[in-house]
Amino acid sequence: MTKPFKFKQFEIHQDRCAMKIGTDGVLLGAWTSIVNHPGTILDIGAGTGLLALMLAQRSGADTIDALEIDEDAYEQCVDNFETSPWGDRLFCYHAGLDEFLDDIEDQYDLIVSNPPFYSEEVSSGNAARDTARQNQSLPFDELIEGVSKLLFPDGIFSTIIPFKEEVQLIDLAEQKGLYPQHITRVKGNPSSEIKRSLLQFSFNKKEVLRDELIIEMERHQYTDDYIALTKDFYLNM
Repeated sequence: MTKPFKFKQFEIHQDRCAMKIGTDGVLLGAWTSIVNHPGTILDIGAGTGLLALMLAQRSGADTIDALEIDEDAYEQCVDNFETSPWGDRLFCYHAGLDEFLDDIEDQYDLIVSNPPFYSEEVSSGNAARDTARQNQSLPFDELIEGVSKLLFPDGIFSTIIPFKEEVQLIDLAEQKGLYPQHITRVKGNPSSEIKRSLLQFSFNKKEVLRDELIIEMERHQYTDDYIALTKDFYLNM
């Protein structure tokens, strides 16, 4: 059995999940605003359960729900929840977003998603990994449609996507009355191109806070900003 990924307050087994823990998920879990003191949180496309677990550590939310459509990933997510310190607050549904919308009447203070986002056809030879990485299984328009129905009027939605998809996602969100509040563009190092966009939306239109995050000055020499963001989670920060 492969070793779990250990964080400071929890650990994650990921041998049955197509998408392993990566920088994107940790960034989103640490960056997502909890300024509205969410009582209810939803993670769409939970995978290992990383985002839900990070938000359980960071917030006092009573209800943290997660959705995962892949059976192996769902079962592993449940196990990761049950072995964490916050098992009584975490619940994973084995469902796609469309099924969940049909069955649920609840709304949430905070919704997060680290969506599959290789819109071009990619094949790694691993069907589960390809499904997890390609947005055919959860297109942006379906994600935004779901969020617009599941989010409380004063709620927050946050996500991380490739920078090249930023304009498209903002356009889709605005069609559903969701407006960007905070945009952080992420670079691997000072000279690299912008790779990711961290985006926070709400139904309230206001001035957008824009900033930038650089992960490393050089290989394994992390920036102060990145350390400050992730130090509560990574063992070696």
